[in-house]
Amino acid sequence: MLKKLALGVAALASSISFSQAQDKKDFVKYINSPHVWVDSVFNSLTPKERIAQLFLVRAHTNLGQRYIDSVAQVVQDEQLGGLVVFQGGPVRHVDMFNRYQHLSKVPLLITFDGEWGLGMRLPDSTLSYPYQMTLGAIQNDQLIYQMGQEVAKDFHRIGMHFNFAPVVDINNNPKNPVIGFRSFGDNKENVAKKAKAYMDGMMNGGIISSLKHFPGHGDTDVDSHHDLPQLTFTKDRLEALEMFPFKELIRAGAPAIMVAHMNIPSLDPTPNIPSSISKPIVTGILREELGFRGLTVTDAMDMNGVKKFFPNGEADVMAIIAGHDLLEVSENSKRAIDLVLKAIVEGRINQADLDARVKKVLASKLWLGLDQYRDVNTVNLYTDLNRTSSKQLIDQLAASSVTVLKSTDKIKSFKNSEKTAIVNIGLKSPGTFQQIMGDALTNETQYFVTDETSESDLKNIIKEAKKNKQIILAIHDTRSRPRPEVPANNEVKNLVKKLAKKSIVTFFTNPYALDGFKGVNKSKTILVAYQNDDFMQRAAAKTILGQNIATGKLPVTINKYFKYASGK
Repeated sequence: MLKKLALGVAALASSISFSQAQDKKDFVKYINSPHVWVDSVFNSLTPKERIAQLFLVRAHTNLGQRYIDSVAQVVQDEQLGGLVVFQGGPVRHVDMFNRYQHLSKVPLLITFDGEWGLGMRLPDSTLSYPYQMTLGAIQNDQLIYQMGQEVAKDFHRIGMHFNFAPVVDINNNPKNPVIGFRSFGDNKENVAKKAKAYMDGMMNGGIISSLKHFPGHGDTDVDSHHDLPQLTFTKDRLEALEMFPFKELIRAGAPAIMVAHMNIPSLDPTPNIPSSISKPIVTGILREELGFRGLTVTDAMDMNGVKKFFPNGEADVMAIIAGHDLLEVSENSKRAIDLVLKAIVEGRINQADLDARVKKVLASKLWLGLDQYRDVNTVNLYTDLNRTSSKQLIDQLAASSVTVLKSTDKIKSFKNSEKTAIVNIGLKSPGTFQQIMGDALTNETQYFVTDETSESDLKNIIKEAKKNKQIILAIHDTRSRPRPEVPANNEVKNLVKKLAKKSIVTFFTNPYALDGFKGVNKSKTILVAYQNDDFMQRAAAKTILGQNIATGKLPVTINKYFKYASGK
């Protein structure tokens, strides 16, 4: 097979290329340079197989064997460039990767949305790191760099190469339905700094990092998975704010950028044109104005934001015309490849330009060492993906993100022996936070409040809680992806309002949710823990118990009381 022949060529050329492939800081220059292995592989591909290198197909292991087999057939028949990996299990994933790699003439580029690590798609069996909003509160960016390196180790161990992360969108719309907690915050400098740390950690760890979603998805109120958002801002505004992190990180050597599906008339006045398939945006702005020479990749091409107005494969052709190197999850890659061939014949796509992009993709595979591809071993896979060192780093990241607003007085004066009420909003039974606090305190009573709690019970809880010397109000959002509002009815919110002044109010949710609880600003001490995961509950408990000194700062402005960079 071609792969075996290519290995022989690579061995002869190792002094030329393989040593360069180990220089992880030089990715952009590397993929734009000639390589013997790249030319050899390129010359042995058919015209269709060359185009196919630009396409990434969806891959799952949670949809049954028939689905796995159907993708195997696509990989074998169409010889696509790589995979976009979704849900399943680690061992099943590795078995799938090994199988698909053997069906492919050219080693597959395996990509993944791992904004908070493998746990984003494999939450039951791998580690999840904190969300980017949580990371935005951390003052020590070296910790985020270390997280990038740990994520890279996980990718290598499972056999993946390319992470569609970090998100560098500036979340300057609190109601954003698709970015929100996935953003480092609403301050462009902080977003750029945090993203660089994460990007550098992954790249120096030997995987490719892709910034997203150019030119900036942070100020939208429409989810591009479902429809086409429109940004009506001027080009000056976009360049000064939304594009700022992209420009900073391009100068810092950004290896790849994903382009969003958004309609932006100030950048391309074509009616209903998504930015992802706009040549004025992808080539004109990203390539020519900003000087980006790394890999450009579309957001998923099966999203309504792109296919709504450009159906039946036309969006795929337009993505190539726009200037992309990789197309993520075409609705029908076989049809798309045929349409691209037709567009070349018609003169809509320049053959030499397309060939150069194919060679960039092949050079990326060489940089990753895929010319020396070996099967991934599943022995000790779960243990290797759940390393003690990684768990320790997660706890360190969590502890460093905890943010105390207003005053630390109630934490400094907190005593384990005092009579304490812990009023838990959004829970029916104890979680990690409640268990830790219960074990540590000698005289505490816990109350559990949900929307189902009766009005009379709520009044009784307020009455009983006020009899305590210390009150902790713990507000939990148990949804896997916290939104800007906690789903609590007015009666529950009224309980919070009446107890807030005497309480340490602790939020295990999206920081924007503070704005939904009137009267919280009257609390002397508010603790923001950003998300409901066990590691954040441990960090919050340790902070209240005096075992952790909170150093986090708000990564967003919530309202007039709680602004960006607030924190004691």
